[in-house]
Amino acid sequence: MSVQVLRPGLLTTVQDAGRPGHAALGIGRAGAMDGPAWQLANALVGNVGNEATLEITLRGPILRFDRAVLVALTGAPIEARSGEFRVPPWTAVHLPAGSVLELRGMRAGCRSYLAVRGGFSLPAVLGSRSEDLHARLGPLGGRALIAGDVLPLGDSPHGTLATDCPRARSWGLDPQPWFDFAMRPISLLPGSHASHLTDTARERLYSPGLCLGAASNRTGARLDAVTLELRAPLELVSEAVLPGTVQLPPSGRPIVLLAEAPVTGGYPRIGQVAAVDLPRLAQRRPGDPVRFAPITLDEALGRVHQRDCELRRLVQRVLQRGQSDG
Repeated sequence: MSVQVLRPGLLTTVQDAGRPGHAALGIGRAGAMDGPAWQLANALVGNVGNEATLEITLRGPILRFDRAVLVALTGAPIEARSGEFRVPPWTAVHLPAGSVLELRGMRAGCRSYLAVRGGFSLPAVLGSRSEDLHARLGPLGGRALIAGDVLPLGDSPHGTLATDCPRARSWGLDPQPWFDFAMRPISLLPGSHASHLTDTARERLYSPGLCLGAASNRTGARLDAVTLELRAPLELVSEAVLPGTVQLPPSGRPIVLLAEAPVTGGYPRIGQVAAVDLPRLAQRRPGDPVRFAPITLDEALGRVHQRDCELRRLVQRVLQRGQSDG
């Protein structure tokens, strides 16, 4: 039981929650860029563990399923069809054996998530099925999908309903709380070297004008259109960094480290994006505006705690309702 990749899309990778706990080996976490979207896609199809999904960037793949499957799409709104049937997002959809799912472009945002009941059953590497493109680490050797790939599908204790034609469930989720259609400001804590910025640079950091650069990827969001200066050059040794760390290279163009962040870095650390807003930043596409808003540590911790509580409650409700529907 497997899915064949007929067309890989622009950048489609296998992702789960990542591989934390290996920083001492120089290995970052990787994993889904938009964690809540990944969790909700899995919940919609009844997955209860760390099942791998496909993370789709800007334009999606074409896939053929050799068995009946239950799938769900979350994250950025993406055009999806199976034959003449339009596959709706944020709900579970039954597809019959032999179905071809065509995932096209996104109307907004940057990353969509495709979950399948049972997950994509690739061998785990250091406890994770995530592909880390930066480190070249993962079950496919740390690469994106290519045409001809065959991905095995896992088994589910709930099974999958056989069907002769595509059929969506009668209920789904409201994407509004989980996708930032309005592109609101991104919360930023001061970094250990924020005081070394000039007064003008600090003002520019929190003013309109920054946008996501075309060179951005899963390792870092490169911010263009504004140049920031330090009061004086800094000579630094490499220190620990993590997703959300904002570094300032000699070019003066900030870089926000993302899911495939290295574990150390030697550039000045001028800020730290609040963890609760990293999924929102991950959904910005090149050219989209990025505006920062200051936040305190207590506020950032409170917001991520509230988000995680709401997400856990929603996942449980979705799983319970899904089990009753089969």
